[in-house]
Amino acid sequence: MPACTTSLHPALGRLHRAGCSSSGAGLREWFEAIPDPRGSHGVRHVLVVVLVIAACAVLAGARSLAAIGEWAADLPQHVLETLDARRHPASGVRIAPSESAIRRTLQAVDGQAFDQAVCGWLAEQNTPASPKAATREAVAVDGKTLRGTQTGDGQPHLMAALDHDSGIVLGQVDVDGKTNEITQFQPLLDPLDLAGKVFTADALHTQRAHARYLVEVKEADYVLTVKQNQPTLFGQLSTLPWADAPGRARTRNRGHGRCEHRAILAVTVPAGLHFPYAAQAFRIRRTTRHLDGQPKHTETIYGITSLHAHQAGPAHLGTYVRGHWGIENRLHWVRGVTFDEDRSQVRTGNGPRAMATLRNLATSACRLTGTTNIARTLRANARDHTRPLTMLGLI
Repeated sequence: MPACTTSLHPALGRLHRAGCSSSGAGLREWFEAIPDPRGSHGVRHVLVVVLVIAACAVLAGARSLAAIGEWAADLPQHVLETLDARRHPASGVRIAPSESAIRRTLQAVDGQAFDQAVCGWLAEQNTPASPKAATREAVAVDGKTLRGTQTGDGQPHLMAALDHDSGIVLGQVDVDGKTNEITQFQPLLDPLDLAGKVFTADALHTQRAHARYLVEVKEADYVLTVKQNQPTLFGQLSTLPWADAPGRARTRNRGHGRCEHRAILAVTVPAGLHFPYAAQAFRIRRTTRHLDGQPKHTETIYGITSLHAHQAGPAHLGTYVRGHWGIENRLHWVRGVTFDEDRSQVRTGNGPRAMATLRNLATSACRLTGTTNIARTLRANARDHTRPLTMLGLI
């Protein structure tokens, strides 16, 4: 469970602090802490019921607001009873919220509070796996643009934090079109407990301020790649005596119609390499050979880490880097392809971010059950209205 912090939304912060000394809160309790954006006049359905139904619908494969409304309209009475849906004042029959009610609610819900509620619940469910190859728990950060969505401020861009081993989404923030991911780095990580963990990111986040924040504030270590956005640092790394590197490791993989060979070298950082808390530099040379006869492709990647040689050798550093690349396949690809996010036409208000949050919840809930085929799980959930409720701990 993440450490108690004060950077959450006030209502969620109180729930988070209560969960730190107990067995944790259920998804409904996290959703109940989200402020209701609707006015009191004309509200027929409790906010938590609308959000829970939307979450279950996406976990059953709903890709749009219309699909969520259709799934809700088909709910049988016993499921609506379990969800404590509104009763008709005359007949006493349980009533599901309409598609328009769901749409308006998701377009108006506080995106930050919704993300933090979902990720707070997921963090409570996430049991750290046994470390692989003596590596420590690791968290990756990367961003994704919602390419099918166009708003007045352009295409929404969201940055998420993902647990390497479990594939659980630990946090998400909106990156305003007038700024970039760098400014949202600390707001994303502030609520997370990173103490003793390893943080990985692409070259955009190889920033001195980020390194100090991770080590001094979050008590974490980092493994960062270095590219031309840091020309001085990149130049220093590229001229290190790699031929004499004492630490070496090699890996080979075959799949998806290609063979990959990685040669990993690591050296202790010299005194003249000015980067906060840097202990080692590493170089990964990746050679890819396609089985269909295409020419070989070789790519060289440089990186820097606060981990000392006795904490992480070349093989461990290679594992961290590969784990970071996994965020693209385990989160962005699933949202873009399995949930067809890149063609989503949800554009109004906070709707795009809310749908992305629901997709994160659905993907992570599947991971919590140990599923290896999310699309198959969604199809199974679509055949039984109670399956999504069970996966979310609602029954």
